[in-house]
Amino acid sequence: MSKKFSVSLNKKIEKFNKKIKVPGDKSCSIRALLLASQCIGESKIFNLLESIDVLDCLKALRTLGVKIVKRKNHYSVYGNGLNSFKIKRKLTRLYCGNSLTTGRLLAGLLSTIPSKFYIHGDASANRRDFMRVIEPLEKVGAQFFPRKKTLPLTIEGTSLPLAQKHVETLGSSQVKGLILLSALSTPGITTVEELKEKSSRTHTEIFLKKIGCDIKFKKTKKSNLIYLRGQKNLYSFNYSVKNDPSSAAYLICLSLLTPGSKLTLPGVICNDTRIGFIKVLKKMNGRIKIKDLKRDSSSGELVGTIIAYGSKLKPITVSENVAKFIDELPILFICAALQNGISKFYHCHELIHKETNRLLEIKKILIQIGVKCKITKNSIITIYGKGKIETRNKSIFINTPGDHRINLATAILSLATGIKTKIKRFDAILTSFPGFIPIIKSLGGKIVTN
Repeated sequence: MSKKFSVSLNKKIEKFNKKIKVPGDKSCSIRALLLASQCIGESKIFNLLESIDVLDCLKALRTLGVKIVKRKNHYSVYGNGLNSFKIKRKLTRLYCGNSLTTGRLLAGLLSTIPSKFYIHGDASANRRDFMRVIEPLEKVGAQFFPRKKTLPLTIEGTSLPLAQKHVETLGSSQVKGLILLSALSTPGITTVEELKEKSSRTHTEIFLKKIGCDIKFKKTKKSNLIYLRGQKNLYSFNYSVKNDPSSAAYLICLSLLTPGSKLTLPGVICNDTRIGFIKVLKKMNGRIKIKDLKRDSSSGELVGTIIAYGSKLKPITVSENVAKFIDELPILFICAALQNGISKFYHCHELIHKETNRLLEIKKILIQIGVKCKITKNSIITIYGKGKIETRNKSIFINTPGDHRINLATAILSLATGIKTKIKRFDAILTSFPGFIPIIKSLGGKIVTN
């Protein structure tokens, strides 16, 4: 359990010219641990993000008997093959903390093990939707007790898993990922059809291809199809986690919002499914360059150096699929709020089901700085931006324990405007971006912990 702390900000950041290394990607770190646990032999994972979410995943795997050792410059994961988790009791209790990524993806692996597992998380995780996990895994053959929408609950895996033809309509990379993980131990070919308008992160399929799984891809006019054959064995690998574009997004936006600034971020994942927010920012007139783009041999991920410059942004209407940049929407809302004009974002329903209802939390923040915000029943958010925020007699106070994205976006808002801000339970950022405060200080920003 991390120490609880709050932060205070009251000074606008001055222009900067820095080269910064953002931390390793959280999604890739968790997937690397989970897949290494199913491989035979020692897998070495470099640049693993040591955030709370990732460490909770690590602890859950250790509870399942997986030996994981922290070395000088990597983590060694000693797997024993598919379905090799050690079951010590009739009911194995697994804690996923705030990480629904861990809880959901792990459920995919547990669905093909004929034993009972009790999965629970922290207060935030236990409020979030788990029915999207239950329904597809019941078709595989797993059972859930009680059959309810949220954690905690018990999953009982099956010894006779059935290959599925799953149509992913939510735009959830986690649901897509857990189906693929369950397919590893399922005879036959599992098919996942992902509607192009709902396409999401591709880290799981990239990883499976990288470690030699029998996985094939097909594109149609309307869908992306994935075919995965059940595997006999998986073998150990060396993997370097590349740097997190979601963490980079906050720093990129801070650079854009700070006139005269330049920020260079090397080694960042630049897959098309992860840099949708950059495309949005460019449409807002953001000066952003990506150079040295190449396919990383260790991870299979597309990696590049991102350079962002202080820019005069403009309002925007975003009507396309937001699944590719769902985590970055809060900071995009902040950027829109600080421009003179009306911005509108469609298809934001998924934000309701995050650590908090992020649409409502953003609205609360914008109200505090005098920016009008309208949210419709079908989750369209309209932001009536102001080109200049009057800082006198204005202050921001938020208390969103468990929601790192809202906390980080609010901090960037304060740094970009100088508005006096108090953020309770800022320790939530440790779930994804533990190095945020030192990085902000290295850029010249003032942020006080208390």
